[in-house]
Amino acid sequence: MAGEVPSAAERKPERPLAGRTIVTTRARAQSAEFVSELERLGARVVPCPTIEIVEPESYALMDEAVENLYGYDWLIFTSVNGVDYFLRRLEELGRDAGELDELRVCAIGEATAVRLREAQVHVDVIPEQFKAEGAYSAIEAYVGGRDGLNRLNFLIPRAAVARDYLPKALEEAGARVDVVPAYRTVPPQTSERGRVEALLAGGAVDCITFTSSSTVTNFARLFDTTDLSELLAGVAVACIGDITAATAAEYNLRTDILPGEYTVPALTRAIADYYSSRG
Repeated sequence: MAGEVPSAAERKPERPLAGRTIVTTRARAQSAEFVSELERLGARVVPCPTIEIVEPESYALMDEAVENLYGYDWLIFTSVNGVDYFLRRLEELGRDAGELDELRVCAIGEATAVRLREAQVHVDVIPEQFKAEGAYSAIEAYVGGRDGLNRLNFLIPRAAVARDYLPKALEEAGARVDVVPAYRTVPPQTSERGRVEALLAGGAVDCITFTSSSTVTNFARLFDTTDLSELLAGVAVACIGDITAATAAEYNLRTDILPGEYTVPALTRAIADYYSSRG
């Protein structure tokens, strides 16, 4: 693997990433804990944020949904970002999180659930699989089967561009689904392309991490390519989940590190385990 291999003394059990250089592509505002934990494990971290989280182009659809919360049976949050932007807008409109008490709430991912609980919002369902397919299965089980979804009304505040599996699956079961843009993911105003390109050219990068499909796509755009295999030759690719890994495959990347649980802490552990096993 790229970079200078650390000595046995440096690779202590508590610092399995000593001597390793890891590039992170997560949004800068969300990467602090991830970077800190990788550094605690001994890694040299090079942030190369490929996305930035910003407000939607218009709040019109979300405002309309908020004004008609009484018309929904379920509220589904697919990410911490969705929670943050939805609750912020709720407050800006003079509404209270207590108004969500009458709705069933599904949170995809433990971090999403924690953020809701911190805001005093109850959570009814946390899927075992932290992705759309898992959310559909969990909700279906909660209501007693597919027939129980018929005529239910769902509100999903999420990224302006996202996968359509969940709303389509719910609609096919007879539910009505309103998907409203709560935020956007856009390329950042500034990039670390020059620094990362120099490190890659010098063989100084051991691992690159992708925490969403957007981070993969925007990284490829940053380097103006549809084939990342040559650019990242010799670099271990770590993806947070199978959807992200599938996107990486579209750019001819093989995922070397894939956690069993699709969370950033699990990804961190998987990276540490990968290098621990390599000795």
